[in-house]
Amino acid sequence: MKKTLFSFLAVLFMALSLHAQDKVTQKVLELGKTDNRTMEHADYIARNIGGRIVGSHMLNHAEDWVAEQFRSWGLEVRIQEAVTIGVGFDRGPWSGRMLSEDGFALHFGTPAYTAGTRGPQKGRVYLEPKNQREFDRVKGALKGSWVLLETGATSGLAIDASPKADSTRAAQLAEGKKDIQVPMYRQMVEAGVLGFIRPAQLPMQVLYNRAMCFDLTMDNLPRACDILLDEHQFEIIKRKCVNREDFQLEFDIRNHFFPGPMKYHNILGVIKGTQYPDEYVMMGSHLDAYDIATGSTDDGQGVCVTMEAARLLAAAGARPKRSIMFCIWTGEEYGLLGSKYFVEQKTIPWNKISNYFNRDGGPLAASSVTVPPAMYDDFVKACEPLFNYNPDIPFTVNKREGEPQPRPTRAGGSDHAYFAMNGIPAISFREMDVFGYDFIYRDIWHTEDDLYDKLIPAYMEHSAVVQAVTAYGLANLNHLLSREGLYKD
Repeated sequence: MKKTLFSFLAVLFMALSLHAQDKVTQKVLELGKTDNRTMEHADYIARNIGGRIVGSHMLNHAEDWVAEQFRSWGLEVRIQEAVTIGVGFDRGPWSGRMLSEDGFALHFGTPAYTAGTRGPQKGRVYLEPKNQREFDRVKGALKGSWVLLETGATSGLAIDASPKADSTRAAQLAEGKKDIQVPMYRQMVEAGVLGFIRPAQLPMQVLYNRAMCFDLTMDNLPRACDILLDEHQFEIIKRKCVNREDFQLEFDIRNHFFPGPMKYHNILGVIKGTQYPDEYVMMGSHLDAYDIATGSTDDGQGVCVTMEAARLLAAAGARPKRSIMFCIWTGEEYGLLGSKYFVEQKTIPWNKISNYFNRDGGPLAASSVTVPPAMYDDFVKACEPLFNYNPDIPFTVNKREGEPQPRPTRAGGSDHAYFAMNGIPAISFREMDVFGYDFIYRDIWHTEDDLYDKLIPAYMEHSAVVQAVTAYGLANLNHLLSREGLYKD
């Protein structure tokens, strides 16, 4: 009799539990269509905060905002310090113009952590001297001038002005090598140039001072501006220099350095599991962004989708069996610093992570997922509510064919990398331009065009629902996802 009663209660408990889970999923699907706030988050990130470079106050502001949003939705919030940089950097307005009868406004940018002008500065323009003889010919005229560097289109990174680069240039000059990048750089700085101007393709990529930003102190700040100029304007100015025309350039660049240390954090929102609280389904995106634009697609859109997935589940009253963690990473653009720290510190034991979903590929629609055979049935079960959710963006689960690939040994790409390198499942959704909006990520990636109007609301709102439902389904399995066949090793 007792055994029969126990079996009956167990079945009843499972039925009630499945009913509660189904109610949560249905609520997420309903809210996804009637009260989807993904674009509200995007509006705040892009239009109120904007560029969020490591070192800036704006990234700190963005962290505080994300944490407060998570708290307001009832999530447990964990803040993990992951990045420290010794000198801070904030960007103010910038402008420039050519001073001549046929003058025009200049279209340009400066990499983060490079010098500003300390007010408007105007001067003559000279072509770069390529050797000692050419430098000696103009060294007296270089003070207070701008120098054109014929480097070809740049990657957007700053000129390497580190002591190591200076030593390399000096050694190459002594050996008589040609094709040295800015061979007389240090000599020109010592001669008192205002700054250097390089050509940039459009839309302009403007990144940061990778070689020196973590080594700067208030005593060794850069002295000469590093300007990336519209390549078409560069050619006009170059012709004027070749023809020895009388004109000047004026720049006003408000790049501000201030004493640190500046500290940056991973913001981790958690919906705690009821049965397996120490096991996790995870999803994440990175909050930091280059400051030539507003970081809307890279990776504001990912942050907004991740945040809305958290809000939808919280609003639906989700109480999953295992915990769901929503990770807003810091320092991705500077080398995956936040996610690397999280993984290497074993913040969550690696064997307790069922899967990590990363979103950092543009504002496209999560339309499918391809998984190893050992995960296939579990993903079908988790994603089943999505199969008929949005007929305009059909969702499928696909079984991976062929042999598994070797586990990656080098980091790259985005914040999934250190998870994958350490054998943690990092299965992510396939994202597509389903309606044919002609979105090409490379047209926007790391450029001045990374703006709010490049976002695609229908795709982002749909993806938030997909991530919420899938994570909830996986979190309610009676087991972690199998790692069988995940990698060749």
